[in-house]
Amino acid sequence: MAPILADYFPILIFSAIAAIIALAMVVGSHFAAHQKPYAEKLSAYECGFEAFDDARRRFDVRFYLVAILFIIFDLEVAFLFPWAVSLAEIGLFGFLSMMGFLGVLTVGFIYEWNKGALDWE
Repeated sequence: MAPILADYFPILIFSAIAAIIALAMVVGSHFAAHQKPYAEKLSAYECGFEAFDDARRRFDVRFYLVAILFIIFDLEVAFLFPWAVSLAEIGLFGFLSMMGFLGVLTVGFIYEWNKGALDWE
């Protein structure tokens, strides 16, 4: 085997093992699970209302609000990973910069909590 291909052999082995495990789980759940679907279980779930209803129907703005808030705080976590990995190289300035970023997000979170954006009812 060529040296470059030998480096990729463990990846091939791990991929084959992952495929076998995934196939075993799917086949095992098919045989072990109770398979009696009903109409409501098979219907598409679309944001809390019937999927095949009138397209011009009013849509509750809270669904948009929850999606936007999720995106905001999901991006916060996306910025935390590279910061945590490179913390040794960026030093005190990088640490204080991230603390400022997290402070702004915390103030925003407290504001939305006080405004009732997280209350569903």
